[in-house]
Amino acid sequence: MGSKNKLKRFKENETFANVIQPTREEVIKGFGHQGKWHQFFGNGNPIVLELGCGKGEYTVGLARRYPHKNFIGIDIKGARFWRGAKTALEEKLENVAFVRTQIELVDNIFAQQEVSEIWITFPDPQIKYKRTKHRMTNEAFLEKYRRILKMDGMVHLKTDSEFMHGYTLGLLHGKGHQVLYANHDVYTNEGSPEEVLQIQTFYEKQYLEKGKAITYIQFRITNK
Repeated sequence: MGSKNKLKRFKENETFANVIQPTREEVIKGFGHQGKWHQFFGNGNPIVLELGCGKGEYTVGLARRYPHKNFIGIDIKGARFWRGAKTALEEKLENVAFVRTQIELVDNIFAQQEVSEIWITFPDPQIKYKRTKHRMTNEAFLEKYRRILKMDGMVHLKTDSEFMHGYTLGLLHGKGHQVLYANHDVYTNEGSPEEVLQIQTFYEKQYLEKGKAITYIQFRITNK
């Protein structure tokens, strides 16, 4: 994407009612929507996150399917989620929002037990050892998710990375978290939820064209 195109999207994002772009300082010092997301949406419906939402395919796709839930896509790359935000506005989906911020600040964006579900879709597996602190299912991230999730809240991980799938399963079992469902090839092995099969991201389509297996884990983080 050219820099002119990016600039155009950034400017358009500023006009979208469903896009929030706080500074890092605003998020750390006291984010205005933390604990008040039901006021933002104007209802008490469950809140579902897509972390590292990219173009927002899951945020928008799930919002179409579940009008009685609120969906928030989070990504630092606003030029990407511009597509999802624009689609949501065009389709008048009032249960969709996007926040431009770093994923590691997620527990500054939401209050304790404010979130019902989290979707992590095709994250960078961060295979190199020195990058493990950025791996989105490591212990530190799971603790952040635990804080913001309701007691029975669920996490969904969908990835093309066998490494990420195996690493996450191993960590979950090792720490005594509750694995509700796991599938190492969702399009070959039956049993995955409909939304796992029927909503596909831009990157997922590319992986499928290359013949890569798509994996999925649904789990709960137990309260220690």
